[in-house]
Amino acid sequence: SLINTSNGARARLSGIVAAIMLLVFIMFGADLIEKVPMAALTGLMIMVALGTFEWASLRTFRRMPKSDVLVMILVTLVTVFLHNLALAVLVGVIISALVFAWDNAKRIRARKYIDDRGIKHYEIYGPLFFGSVTLFNEKFEVLEDPDEVIIDFRESRVVDMSAIEALNKITERYHKVGKKVHLRHLSEDCRRLLSNADAIIDVNVLEDPTYKLVVDKV
Repeated sequence: SLINTSNGARARLSGIVAAIMLLVFIMFGADLIEKVPMAALTGLMIMVALGTFEWASLRTFRRMPKSDVLVMILVTLVTVFLHNLALAVLVGVIISALVFAWDNAKRIRARKYIDDRGIKHYEIYGPLFFGSVTLFNEKFEVLEDPDEVIIDFRESRVVDMSAIEALNKITERYHKVGKKVHLRHLSEDCRRLLSNADAIIDVNVLEDPTYKLVVDKV
């Protein structure tokens, strides 16, 4: 693929032709391939390695996030010492996913205000998932809040069952002190999660008749 790209190939057909020709050489031209000097194959692999490396990344190495630097170094070490590029890529993907979850867990926040009717509103920003439930629970002032509370998810979404359990716990805290909680602006997939969790959660989803999708018709 790298040789194709470096020689100007851009269409999908070039990759298909290259794969077919490689298969033909392996099946019918093994005797010819054996006659290629090892030094030539070594030189070819060195050139491929040099072409694969993104040399421009060295200029931005110091300004890169530490997590990206860690993934880059770890993938390189796994490839060099274990001689397994597929395993190195898998390790890099897993670490990147964990770093992404960690970063998003710290981004959840809440805007609080009380409207003219005396109802306390919590506008949630950021995804609610297993990594952010602890910070989510810390946003609420159960004892100081009025008798009715609305949790607005217009700028957020409920991602997994850990988030469902967090909603269940926060509503239980309000119910114990005799206060009512409504959930507002839940997306369809969030509502689906709630409907699947009827047995473990008891919340009051506030229907908002003004929250509709406008579709232009020609």
